[in-house]
Amino acid sequence: MLVAAIMDIVTSNCDIIEKTPFKSSLPGNATMRDIAAAIQVIEEGGMYFDEPDKDDDSDDGRSGIKGIGIKILEGTTVLGLSRTSGLALLGDLNANAGEGTPKTFALLSKHDNSSQANLSSAVIPGLWDDLHCQHVAVPFAAWALANWAMASDTNRSHIQELDRDGQVVMTALMAPERTVKWHGSLVARLLLEDLNLPLSDSVSDWSSSLLATVSHASKTEDISLAQVALSAFLVSVDRSDNAQKMVMEKGLHLMRDSARKTRKHKAVQEGLSKALELLCAGDMHLSLEESQKWSGILLSWVLGKVASDTVQSSARRILSRTFEDYGPHSVPISQGWLTLIMNEILNHSKTLSAKGASLPKNEKPKVDQSKVTSATQSTNQLAGAVVNLAMAQLGTVPDSVNNVPLADLLLSEPFAVPIKNLKKDSPPKFNAAESALATLKAIKSLTDVCAEDSVCQNKIVDFGILCLLRRFLLSDDYEKLGAIEAYDASRALEARERTPDSLGESSITDIQDPCSVRVPASAHIRRHAARLLTILSLLPQVQKIILADETWCKWLDDCARGNISGCNDPKTQSYARASLLNVYCNQQDGSGSGNDGSSKPDISNMNSNCPRYGDMIFLINPGLPHWKCPEKEHQSGKNNESSSEGEPANVADTDRDHVVDASNLSSSMDPSCSGSRVHDPEFDVIFLHGLRGGPFKTWRISEDKSSTKSGLVEKIDQEAGKLGTFWPSEWLSNDFPQARLFTLKYKTNLTEWSGASLPLQEVSSMILEKLVSAGIGDRPVVFVTHSMGGLVVKQILHKAKEEKLDKLVNNTAGVVFYSCPHFGSKLADMPWRMGLVLRPAPSIGELRSGSPRLVELNDLLRQLHKKGVVEVLSFCETKVTPIVEGYGGWAFRMEIVPIESAYPGFGELVVLESTDHINSCKPLSRSDPSYTEALQFLRKLSAQRLKPHVKLESGIHD
Repeated sequence: MLVAAIMDIVTSNCDIIEKTPFKSSLPGNATMRDIAAAIQVIEEGGMYFDEPDKDDDSDDGRSGIKGIGIKILEGTTVLGLSRTSGLALLGDLNANAGEGTPKTFALLSKHDNSSQANLSSAVIPGLWDDLHCQHVAVPFAAWALANWAMASDTNRSHIQELDRDGQVVMTALMAPERTVKWHGSLVARLLLEDLNLPLSDSVSDWSSSLLATVSHASKTEDISLAQVALSAFLVSVDRSDNAQKMVMEKGLHLMRDSARKTRKHKAVQEGLSKALELLCAGDMHLSLEESQKWSGILLSWVLGKVASDTVQSSARRILSRTFEDYGPHSVPISQGWLTLIMNEILNHSKTLSAKGASLPKNEKPKVDQSKVTSATQSTNQLAGAVVNLAMAQLGTVPDSVNNVPLADLLLSEPFAVPIKNLKKDSPPKFNAAESALATLKAIKSLTDVCAEDSVCQNKIVDFGILCLLRRFLLSDDYEKLGAIEAYDASRALEARERTPDSLGESSITDIQDPCSVRVPASAHIRRHAARLLTILSLLPQVQKIILADETWCKWLDDCARGNISGCNDPKTQSYARASLLNVYCNQQDGSGSGNDGSSKPDISNMNSNCPRYGDMIFLINPGLPHWKCPEKEHQSGKNNESSSEGEPANVADTDRDHVVDASNLSSSMDPSCSGSRVHDPEFDVIFLHGLRGGPFKTWRISEDKSSTKSGLVEKIDQEAGKLGTFWPSEWLSNDFPQARLFTLKYKTNLTEWSGASLPLQEVSSMILEKLVSAGIGDRPVVFVTHSMGGLVVKQILHKAKEEKLDKLVNNTAGVVFYSCPHFGSKLADMPWRMGLVLRPAPSIGELRSGSPRLVELNDLLRQLHKKGVVEVLSFCETKVTPIVEGYGGWAFRMEIVPIESAYPGFGELVVLESTDHINSCKPLSRSDPSYTEALQFLRKLSAQRLKPHVKLESGIHD
């Protein structure tokens, strides 16, 4: 059809409805009769001329002549054909129309405003034979109605008044012609967007028809039609509750089909995501089954390269709503999300490795293959857990995965192998503990891979990891899964007991004992999620997200204070406070904490007023009031002058000030000491563990100073200190309240069998960067070290001097060494002599007796001590330490650090009686010399600070 083809040309190139290639060609003050005529054409499916002879009846009972244009009322020609110009928009010809012009329809030439008698001469010969006259008028009428609706709100008001029941718009939406659907959709959208007009009762019907149009257009790849219909559909859902109800009941499958068919078209995907978000944002919710059916599409939006930021944001919010609605039942979706993120990061690592293969060695990107391998294993395990849990929730293994609600998710790449391994005759058993363990390993692996890779960090933020971390931290989905598992097991056991013996007994092994249900590792999941959050909280975009989430900020503060059940782990509490400090301080500073994509910022240009805490630094007692942002304290000082401590004067700022200014003391602290606490501590005390140690276990009190239950050499310090009092937190923070306490973590191994640790120089450089980033060195610092930790501190000072970080070196007031091998260790000598068996790690080789590097580091510390820059206190062990355990209780024991190596040759020395290497830093009580001497040393440094004596700072430059 010629006219239909012309109308298609008008509309087919509209990629975005807001940028349609035409503007209204009709006046904004159209008369009611003109609009009524167009409405009549659409409603009746055609049009008729006014009859000259009332006795001339047509075949269908109507009188008049059929035509192909819009009726001319009041002498106005809307559309016509010209002998010289073909189809022409004639506009308002009232000026040319005489008073005697009959009020009849005619195709008038642009140059010849004749009467109906000239009709035949104005028509192109043969046109009548080529056109299906009964359908031609409707596209023109729909076009005119859309133009009038665009032209003015007055026209829209007239359209609404003439079509009160909305049936004309509905007729246009359901018309067979594409152009009528297109313009009908545009009219519907314009009417719905006009908030001054009342809603039609037919809006829900419009929505149904619009959605059907979107679905059909998506299948035929008619993106222009899909876009205009979707834009109208989106407004209808936004304005009408009945439309929302209709879609939730009957239209979700059409939206899913459209989403699958238009994956490459951002505009359509964006409209669908907005519509789905509107449906989920109100009182109505997606059912669990619908949420599962949508999960694959939503996750493809979150991770998809084609999806826009708007689509990703909508998808994240919808998924978060699903987690809130269905809690433990949504775990397969959250696990599937994490699996897909892991898969993307592994692909990223493989790409880096492939690119680096052709580059010179010094230009190759650093990819830790051991971490990638571990992450691959974790990803496979998590994918299996997703499939098992999904099938367990179904209760059976279907013939085809296409038939399960999670089909779109499970048919994606990471789940192919677990799906293939499913056996219909033996469905997987539900196990909450194993499901939680798989999640734990995945989060830990993801954190390890991305910890030092800013590109990886930004990727996982874009992939929505913050939604998952928030869920892992604030919810207890896995505990509830465990409860559901135990309940189901008890019900199955009760059902079996009620079964008569005559019916036969089920195998006992088929029914799980409720008492055997293991508790999921939720606390460990929370800890590693908090660790990853701390790392990501250094990114400006993450800081803005957390800052805008009052619930999350409140939870982090409560966790740091120890006010949340299941958040008693000191590492988790430290991560929570560190994340808040990173967020608030850096956002107040205004510059964020971005480093232009570099994973290693310039440590010489750090902003000391805005510390940045990484995952290697733990804050001891993070609920104390001195853990707050200096900028926040300075800014809020005047506002809170008239209020009591911890109670902000401005009620509107209560939440934010409460989060940052943690003024309530931990319940474990001695209340009698609270009055002596200060908001601006005099010292920073940094604890640094040694070989096979840890940031907390190394510093726990001991039950026996001369025996350690340990197996092979790799288990040194694994058993000791796992339980018991963490004395820096419980004792020192009370006895020495004028200090902030930190404890550091770094990787060490005795041999390469358990993973090679980094060389001493690299470890020290990494820690130095973290210290300076955290603002450590801005006030006097005391390092408390055990074993190899002392050598790390020496190397840190050496590196700081090379980097001209004078503030850190000059402010290092003292170092406490517990069994530090200043001149080497016998333990380090042993694996080198047995290298074929023990394969010593690189860091161990540097601890061999007589190492020139150790002598060099000791000389530097000697100079600093001699010039009064650094005070030194050393502790020495006197008992042998069990190294290798044999049969029958036999054990190989040795003195790891003898006194000649434990004493650097300067400073104070304390010999600990009946104490082995592992327990030299683990006092039995507050009266133990390993504690009292260290406390006295710290108090002496504090007293020296109060004296009118200024430490020489120029000495280190000599």
